[in-house]
Amino acid sequence: MRAVLFETFGERPSLHDVSDPHLTDDGVIIQVKANGICRSDWHGWMGHDPAIANLPHVLGHELAGVIESVGNNVSTWKKGDRVTVPFSGGCGYCSQCKDGFPNICDNDFQPGFTAWGAYAELVAIRYAEWNLVRLPDDMNFVGAATLGCRFATAFRGVLDQGKISKGNWVVVHGCGGVGLSAIMIASAIGARIVAVDITDAKLELARSAGAQHTVNITETETMVEKVCEITGGGAHVSIDAVGNSRVSRNSINCLRKRGLHVQIGLTVGRDSVVGVPMDKVIARELKIVGSHGIQAFRYKDMLEWIRDKKIDLNSLVSRTVSLEESIDVLVGMENFDGEGVTVIDRF
Repeated sequence: MRAVLFETFGERPSLHDVSDPHLTDDGVIIQVKANGICRSDWHGWMGHDPAIANLPHVLGHELAGVIESVGNNVSTWKKGDRVTVPFSGGCGYCSQCKDGFPNICDNDFQPGFTAWGAYAELVAIRYAEWNLVRLPDDMNFVGAATLGCRFATAFRGVLDQGKISKGNWVVVHGCGGVGLSAIMIASAIGARIVAVDITDAKLELARSAGAQHTVNITETETMVEKVCEITGGGAHVSIDAVGNSRVSRNSINCLRKRGLHVQIGLTVGRDSVVGVPMDKVIARELKIVGSHGIQAFRYKDMLEWIRDKKIDLNSLVSRTVSLEESIDVLVGMENFDGEGVTVIDRF
């Protein structure tokens, strides 16, 4: 099969012909029809994620496709099924999985991180009984590729962890794929949204996704004060959708008393340690929660919610590219130039 492979962290990947993935008894092989290009991939390529322990490696965790073959111990799924997977899968047996949190499984399986991923024609998925999600017949693969990380992660962050409700002031820091998804979801709930970013183009996308107010952080030295003025005292919920120590602190500082900060963006590498303004956390009785992926069993409710709210997942997709073209997109992610979600749909 063809796959985008890198052999050294930070060195440009290239397109290779490699062996087809190995089918395990508990897994399936999926023919990849679409795969999103995510900033988490960039972090993996740069060596920021310890889950990538062996090189060479193939990235890719936002996948959708068709089952090509099924392991001996898999009874729920068959060849030809249209499926996607959460980016962090559970084994089904550890205490976290039994408690209903396979997204933080003790033996987690992450395509593109703990194993080769979907920048390829085929990808092997472990723990298939627990983690595969059937796609609705009317959902195209490109739209479905936004679910695996960006939209699904935002869904859990906004509803399950943030518990955002109608009328809440919500500040979303970073208007990439996760941030735009969070804005769409919070807007559909009826929240009042302030979007924060560094480019006007992304802020315009945020407005189209449902943000009523926008702040370009490069145009003001008092971003926190401006947000507090707009919201009449600060956000009920503030979300870091970037994964940056400065952004995380800004997000916390934007909260009103008893507000909630949700950390969705991955803080890795030099941003792994965030200086939390703990004096404000104490004085204002603030809350800080993390949000990591989503459980596979929540997809059913999420897909029904998407249908009920008439959410257009394809509106998150700014462009589609070939497998070979994905290399330039990945390498260029350091500059935060891209808008929306870029999806590989030609393999």
